[in-house]
Amino acid sequence: MDYYHISAEDLGRDARVPLVCAADSAEVFFDLALEMVSTIREHNAHGEKTVFICPVGPVGHYPYFVKMVNDQRISLKDCWFINMDEYLDDNDEWIDAANPLSFRGFMARNVYDRIDPELVMPEEQRIFPDPHDPGHIGRVIDELGGVDIAFGGIGITGHLAFNEPQPELTCEEFAALETRALDIHPETRATNSVGDLGGALEDMPHRCVTIGMREILGARKVRLGVFRDWHRGVVRRAAYGEPTAAFPATLLQGHPDAKIYVNDVARHQAY
Repeated sequence: MDYYHISAEDLGRDARVPLVCAADSAEVFFDLALEMVSTIREHNAHGEKTVFICPVGPVGHYPYFVKMVNDQRISLKDCWFINMDEYLDDNDEWIDAANPLSFRGFMARNVYDRIDPELVMPEEQRIFPDPHDPGHIGRVIDELGGVDIAFGGIGITGHLAFNEPQPELTCEEFAALETRALDIHPETRATNSVGDLGGALEDMPHRCVTIGMREILGARKVRLGVFRDWHRGVVRRAAYGEPTAAFPATLLQGHPDAKIYVNDVARHQAY
């Protein structure tokens, strides 16, 4: 495809999703953290709630976020963090939070436990999709009046959260999918095993629970970060390819306020 040959200098020109080209990963992650903090501060000043959809991948923005919150004494008491997904075991139960792959464990250790207890939100405002009650996410979002920003990344198959491709669906059908448990594609398992388990593919879970495309695309803003070598092809297809359920990130092209932050590595021509 021609879009894989778009040069670093031309990347972003005529893109169907706005691309923000940063100098490096640090700038990408700092900008994402700053948008989180700025939104919370603005909402706090007006006595308003803040609702984010949050990923565990990328995670580079969290150290900046935690430091800003603690240093600037920003209260998170009126914030709701709705995490995108979690791995499941073979019985479709959450993997144990002590498992190094657990997204619940990561958020506890690296975000919530590192924020001053006087500032952090109550535990009931730290929400993960539940395979036994997938509708809970949608109900919470409706009760809170919607999601302010959905943060995240893009997977090797174009997946957002764990919304894996379903090419048999129309874009409209795929965009309407809600929180659910599903099988993880082999490509995703292989890619994640390289990054998270040193290539121990057989130990990667086969199942997950994920927030739906409906929840992600329903957010008032979507902010994604891409930063790996293989993101060179992914970001180009997301921003220039035809919208299709075969590559979920292309559905962002119809969102009114989506941006993809691209570092120096992902900016280079795919091949």
